[in-house]
Amino acid sequence: MSNDFTPWLEWIDSQHDTMLANTIALSEINSGSLNADGVNRVGDALIRICEPLGGEVERIKVAPFQSVNNQGVVEEFPLGDAIRIRKRPEAPLQIFFCGHMDTVFAIDHHFQTITWLDDDTLNGPGVADLKGGLMVMLTAIQALERSPFAERIGWEILFNPDEEIGSAASAPLIAEAAQRVNLGLIYEPSFPDGNLAGERKGSGNFSVVIRGRAAHAGREHHLGRNAIRAMADFIAMLDDLNGQRDGVTINPGFIEGGGAVNIVPDLCVSKFNIRLEQPEDERWCQNRLAEIVAAIHAREGILIELHGGFTRKPKVLTPANERLFRLAKDCGADLGMQIQWLPTGGCCDGNNLAAAGIPNIDTLGVQGGKIHSADEYVKVSSFTKRAKLSALMLMKLATSDDLSWLGVQKEKG
Repeated sequence: MSNDFTPWLEWIDSQHDTMLANTIALSEINSGSLNADGVNRVGDALIRICEPLGGEVERIKVAPFQSVNNQGVVEEFPLGDAIRIRKRPEAPLQIFFCGHMDTVFAIDHHFQTITWLDDDTLNGPGVADLKGGLMVMLTAIQALERSPFAERIGWEILFNPDEEIGSAASAPLIAEAAQRVNLGLIYEPSFPDGNLAGERKGSGNFSVVIRGRAAHAGREHHLGRNAIRAMADFIAMLDDLNGQRDGVTINPGFIEGGGAVNIVPDLCVSKFNIRLEQPEDERWCQNRLAEIVAAIHAREGILIELHGGFTRKPKVLTPANERLFRLAKDCGADLGMQIQWLPTGGCCDGNNLAAAGIPNIDTLGVQGGKIHSADEYVKVSSFTKRAKLSALMLMKLATSDDLSWLGVQKEKG
């Protein structure tokens, strides 16, 4: 017997203005990753917005963010709280919803205001990445809760405070959720044309600190040990790894050292990113890094420290994940949307969830573009259709006779 989902999809039409107003209100709160107070204000607002859903709310303290400063010293920065909301943990199908509260725009960044570019295009910090997506997610869940199909689905929402800086502090919460759920829906923005991200590269962020020996550049140059020269050699060897293994790219992105030119520099700091396509690439990279570090460290008078690591495993599509994408495509077709999934080099919390064995779609948020720049925008007409896409997926999952592909056993009786 087929089900008619029309009344609950049509209800979403009435929610457009609310989704838009809430997105604007959230985007007017600066929630740069290291602005813990701002992130917590967004969390407070989301708790209020979620009250009609009736779930159990938890505020969860997370570990501080660690970063190597330009003096080679590890600093710690407090982060905002994570917010977790759960409902019906006893239901046969458990779904994990996730969206981050932080943005890339620090509290002192010049991009802090909302601007209408035309009747359908809103420019503002986080409107697409990811505050608009949060409203799409919550509206879809609300549509499910209004329907008679909700009882078969239990869900938990994680609003995390640190996705834009790698989710190191919230990663344990994602891994914990993966022990309880069957699938994940994450609300990063879609591609500008509405298509979804499929396979994703993995990523690692690293900092390297080299210490040498200061000396007078004229009188005792021979007694110095030049940290900048050692770092230059390190970066050259690092960059030479590009092209040695398919799918692995290494980007040295920052370097600072030295000062007065009449002093042999005794400190240099550099940072780099590695992207990889296959899980086994990580071990290859770690081995090559160890060889380069050992070669530099062997030099007399030179000390080298490597910080950081791989925080996102590659997202490789499993048969269950491909079936989940086909469900999204079929639901999109029912709504007059043409949806494909495409590989991307970017990373997000979908990588973490996939690494824990949970099939997920991680670009169910709004249509927009130019994210991570002051030109970020959202197409406001996408709020309704993207919320309908998720709501239809949820209701079809709730009424499906076969969820064995998600590890859900058929109910008896």
